[in-house]
Amino acid sequence: MEKKIFSEEIKNVILEKLKGERKVSFLVGAGLSAESGIPTFRGKHGFWTSGSKNYTPQEIGTKRMFDINSNEVWRWFLYRISICNEAKPNLGHIELSKIEQLLPFRFHLISQNVDGLHFEPESLINTVYLIHGDLRFMRCSEECTKQLFKIPQELVDKKRTRETPITFEETELLKCPNCNSETRPHVLWFDELYNEYHYHLDTVLRIAKKTGLLFVIGTSGATNLPQRVVRNTLKRQGIVIDINPNENLFSKKLEKLKNGYIVKATSSDALTELRKIIAQSL
Repeated sequence: MEKKIFSEEIKNVILEKLKGERKVSFLVGAGLSAESGIPTFRGKHGFWTSGSKNYTPQEIGTKRMFDINSNEVWRWFLYRISICNEAKPNLGHIELSKIEQLLPFRFHLISQNVDGLHFEPESLINTVYLIHGDLRFMRCSEECTKQLFKIPQELVDKKRTRETPITFEETELLKCPNCNSETRPHVLWFDELYNEYHYHLDTVLRIAKKTGLLFVIGTSGATNLPQRVVRNTLKRQGIVIDINPNENLFSKKLEKLKNGYIVKATSSDALTELRKIIAQSL
């Protein structure tokens, strides 16, 4: 007999909310892409060694470090881009795409992931808000323009290890096409604040207020905007369901609330069953 991920109580809550007209939103984090072989940003593989010093992501993924040693920061991000370029969408990504097709006018995806897997043909999401940026792009570090530039394919296609240096030719490719200044990865660094233009701050907070059913998937809840998304949904009597095999900040909060639910499961398993529940309700 097939094991059910969602209890009858949670399934009935989902079905009841699907009868309404409020948005059905998904807030996803690194746990979704972990099944594609991409190490989580804060996990044990996130560290970086420069010379004799080890850096955490919170130390090297910063504007401060970029201002001190932009070459080293780019070297770390190009290594991460190399890992993402090798990855393929997993079942969780594909099921999310199918769910959007089932709920085309109510579906919204708020993603913390910068790996680009939401844009592959088999996992394409149309209504997606990348709140931590997109590693497929770079932008001028001097903000001469807000335009995003695709990272040159020669850099994307190159397989890298932690020791791979950046060549002079590659440094030239990382110059702003507009003013020839250094570019930076189009990501939110740890010492930066969310904004609307690059990271959809105001938009996703408005979406959360209109969301009747929010699924939080594969995120620890360690950053500010995801916390505010959950809070905005709860304040307006929306249902929040945390899907994560591990206990996290969200699950600790939701277990105390009448409109909060916890599902301990992988994203792929849970989204497969959820897609079936949604399909049966239509």
